[in-house]
Amino acid sequence: MSKQFKIPAEMRTDAGKGASRRLRRAGRVPAVVYGGNREPATITVDHDSVLHMAEHEAFFSSVLELSVGDDKRQKVVIRDMQRHSFKPRLMHIDFLRISDDQVIRINVPIHFVNEETSKAGRKAGVVISHQTVEVEIDALPKDLPEFLEVDLADLEPGGSVMLSEIKLPEGVTIPALEISEDSDHPIVTAIFIREGQGSGELAAEADAVAGEPAEVATVAEDEEAEEGEEGDAAEGDADAEAKKED
Repeated sequence: MSKQFKIPAEMRTDAGKGASRRLRRAGRVPAVVYGGNREPATITVDHDSVLHMAEHEAFFSSVLELSVGDDKRQKVVIRDMQRHSFKPRLMHIDFLRISDDQVIRINVPIHFVNEETSKAGRKAGVVISHQTVEVEIDALPKDLPEFLEVDLADLEPGGSVMLSEIKLPEGVTIPALEISEDSDHPIVTAIFIREGQGSGELAAEADAVAGEPAEVATVAEDEEAEEGEEGDAAEGDADAEAKKED
């Protein structure tokens, strides 16, 4: 189970953009709590403490505990966090209520291990690309992991790891795979690149799409071809003149 963060909160009685601006100037963040077959509730939380918690990756995939006063507790998860466009400032937060017996659908990060020591990682000219860095899962709160680990120790050059190959903890499922087999896709690929190719384009993919590269005539070859055509034309004119004389 993921770690639990505790967030002190206060009920909010005012509303409107003006009130929200005053709250932010006072170091508070407007927020809403919804779900759980109950009416949404508007609250505020301390800006700096939540901003510090948000620096931890696990904050976004963990069960959080909101506390209002001394007797009100509510388990929640983050559903949305709005940030200022360029300042390190939180603007608004959406919390979703959860219960111990209700499955949560949430995105969790993927941690890749043993990448550098794998055959693909030690092979020159091979680039390991992480196609997916987080995945949506279903789990009860008690089974919710902070992250999913993918071991790349056996990754071969030219190989890949599929979404369906992630080893899931007990009680955790990936809903996309249960809907359709077509949802399975590579989350990691180890692809060869062309030697000396500064742009880093993937040669294997390029060759697969375009096939063998077409031969391109050089300038010298073009000039030789033109000279040959001119020589043939001159010989043809000489033969025509000789026939006229005959």
